[in-house]
Amino acid sequence: MSVQPSAPEPGKRPAMTMHSLMKMLADGEKITMLTAYDATFAAVADLAGVEIILVGDSLGMVCQGHNSTIPVTLESMRYHTECVARGVQKQNGRPIILGDMPFGSYATPEQAFQSAATLMQAGAHMVKLEGGAWLAPTVEFLVTRGIPVCGHLGLTPQSVNTLGGYRVQGRTETGAQKLMQDSLLLQNAGAQALVLEMVPAALSAEITRALTTCATIGIGAGVDTAGQILVLHDMLGVTQGKVPKFAYNFMTESGTILGAMQAFVQAVKTQKFPVNELHAW
Repeated sequence: MSVQPSAPEPGKRPAMTMHSLMKMLADGEKITMLTAYDATFAAVADLAGVEIILVGDSLGMVCQGHNSTIPVTLESMRYHTECVARGVQKQNGRPIILGDMPFGSYATPEQAFQSAATLMQAGAHMVKLEGGAWLAPTVEFLVTRGIPVCGHLGLTPQSVNTLGGYRVQGRTETGAQKLMQDSLLLQNAGAQALVLEMVPAALSAEITRALTTCATIGIGAGVDTAGQILVLHDMLGVTQGKVPKFAYNFMTESGTILGAMQAFVQAVKTQKFPVNELHAW
């Protein structure tokens, strides 16, 4: 895959909002999301034209050296969200900053609100929670209190012990029906975005068509989702240990980090990434 990065025009790009996110969904324009954990990489992602920066609890593995996301604390998420927010403010201030709610921080709607408030006060514009039907009341609780929400279905890393490892989800008819039902419930509860991780491409496409006010963001879920996300370290080719099969090293497209991010944005916009035949599971 060869993608030539094109220079963005920072001064001509307005700041992203929930309204503009929904307009991109309605217009069929692909949405780009990358993780970032500090001010420098956040500023570069902004310059590259990324619409959403996820301050992911993946920082537990790529920054803190843990084997999973489970040890990550709310305080860690608050700190890294503040760092990212400062980096974006020093650049163009364009992307939506999405803060991950860490394991154990949203067991009840009330706890979820307190945790989400911490991340919003640190600079997040939206928060992400992992889970299906059981989370719908919590999503509604947050949304009605002014906190935009992104869901996360399929492979949910915080539930890796329950799922039995990092496995593709929704392969069986029962599993596929549950993912579809959970997606609709989260949308109806008010979620405006939904990460689909390691879900069969055909099922992701079906869920995307079924949702009208909730943008699906795929990671290892085929090309037909409303947008795509990669972990920063995976797309830069610096991940230590096993690299997910759905990842792609965009540093091969450019010799600079900015160029790699621009190549990612362009590849998503032109639907050259991901390649469905490689991610059909």
